[in-house]
Order: sequence, then C-alpha cells, then structure tokens
Amino acid sequence: MFSVVKRSFSSSSASAYKVAVLGANGGIGQPLSLLLKLNHKVTDLALYDLRGAPGVAADVSHVPTNSTVKGYEPEGISEALTGADVVVIPAGVPRKPGMTRDDLFNTNASIVRDLAKAVSENAPDAAVCIISNPVNSTVPIVAEVFKSKGTYNPKKLFGVTTLDVLRASRFVSEIGGTNPVNEKVTVVGGHSGNTIVPLLSQTNYKSLDTDVRDKLINRIQFGGDEVVQAKNGAGSATLSMAQAGARFAGAVLNGLAGEKDVVEPTFVDSPLFKDEGIEFFSSKVTLGPEGVKQIHGLGELSSHEEELIKEAKDTLIKNIKKGVDFVAQNP
Repeated sequence: MFSVVKRSFSSSSASAYKVAVLGANGGIGQPLSLLLKLNHKVTDLALYDLRGAPGVAADVSHVPTNSTVKGYEPEGISEALTGADVVVIPAGVPRKPGMTRDDLFNTNASIVRDLAKAVSENAPDAAVCIISNPVNSTVPIVAEVFKSKGTYNPKKLFGVTTLDVLRASRFVSEIGGTNPVNEKVTVVGGHSGNTIVPLLSQTNYKSLDTDVRDKLINRIQFGGDEVVQAKNGAGSATLSMAQAGARFAGAVLNGLAGEKDVVEPTFVDSPLFKDEGIEFFSSKVTLGPEGVKQIHGLGELSSHEEELIKEAKDTLIKNIKKGVDFVAQNP
C-alpha cells in the first residue's frame, strides 16, 4: 500500500498574485507569458489580445506550475484586468529596418492610450509595466490617461528599460571575457538611442580606451538595430525583450511581496531632473509593497557621462512632451 501525502498550501506561506499581459499573442507577449507562467509568485495569469490570446493561454496552461491561465479577447478585457496586481503591456507593432522607436509612435500611442483607459477603469491599484515603444513617450501617455481618470499613482507606473541593462551586461562581458551573469551595469536616462546611458565609470570597465568605450556605448544604445537588421524585416527584439520584461515584472512582484533590496533601473516619475522640466527619468529604483520605495541618484559620473546625460535630457524633454501632447489632442 502506498500512502498519499497531502500538502496544503496556505496563502501566508507563499505570495499569490494576478498578472495580466496585454498583447499576449505578439512576438514579445508569447514568450513573456511563458516566462511569467514559470514565476511561482504568479498564481493567476490573464492573457489578453485582440485575437489569439485563448490559444496562447491554452498552450502555456500546460506548463506544470501552480497557476491558472486564461485567455481573453476584446469583450473580456474587464475580466482580464479585474483584480490584477501587476499589468504588463507589450502591445503594439514591432520595428522594421530603418525605423526608430519614435517612428512607431503614431500607431502605438493610440493602442497604449486605449489600454491605459481599460487599466484605469478595471485595475486602478495595479503596478503597470510598459514595454510598448517608444517607452519615453508611452509612459507619459499612460500617466496622462490615469491623471484624467483620477487614478494616477506615480509609485506604480514603470517604463521597462531592463533590456538595456541586459544588453550592457552581455556586451561588457564580451569585452572582458567574463560571465555576463556577474556583470552589473547601471543604465540610466530613457529607452531609445542617445537617452540610454550606461554608467561604465561605476563598473570594472571605467578605463577602456576611448574608441572601445564609444563603440561599446553605441552598441548598448543601438543594440536593438542589430536584431531588427538580422531579422530582415520580420520583427525586432522579442525574445530578449520578453526575458527583460519577465525579469522586471518579477522584481516588481518581489517588491510587492516585501522582499528586501529589490533594485532595478526603470523609467519612472522621478524627482531627479524635475526642476529642468523632465518629469520621467530612468535610474536605479528600490521596489517595495507600494511599488516605488526609493529613487536613487546617479552617483558619481565621469565627465563623459555628464555630457551623455545632458544629451539624454535634451531628447527626453521632447519625447515626454510628445506623449503628453498626444493625450491632450487625442483624449
């Protein structure tokens, strides 16, 4: 005879969270949904898209982790969002060769605005993680929608810049011949081109030759172009972005669960340069039960990094204004 051992799981012994993915059938959404299914804090995974989400949900639901998965199409968006602790938004169109993230603006701005309205109505207390590009403008769009609905909580709105951090770790490891897992590079500013500023002076790579340094920084800033070109018109960075999105959403969940010292760079409503008219800026943020627990300063910078930050700020002012103006003109 075999005895059956029953294990009981109490909610107090483990954190249980509902996560909604808006844009779950896309190139980022599918692998992101799979990675979130593997996160043991996610006990309820709601996958939404204009079409195809039930199929993604059925597929992902067979992965044997302790969570339920359900797919939703437009008529079910309210149910998908209700009760969500974290909402991740990768919805939108991908870049094609020759396109900048800003070229995506007109299409993705409307998509993000409409999804933000749905989130504000159905999950006003959720932590919202924006992946849809251009992040420098889509995060302000979401903020403006939430403000218009009276649901804006600056501590719970995040632009996901984690892919820049992952690329920085990978690319410096190729120069140093090291394991990228052990390379920690803080990336600040924003999430496109010259707004991406890796703080190499705060790493072991502060003494690189100028030529090597400049090439490395350029590669971190424009690494997405490598993928767009290699995919030859068939898409942009989806798999690495899914990993970045899952890592950041996981960090937000760790913060919500009260874990200590959860720190990630992210594009948030920030006091760092508000006096210069820059409402949002990416820097290291400690995450906690309320979302943003602490926004960290940039630390000591090299003179070259000071110049890069200045350029980034000039671009960010324009990017942020573009998002704010869009909602004002297209409420």
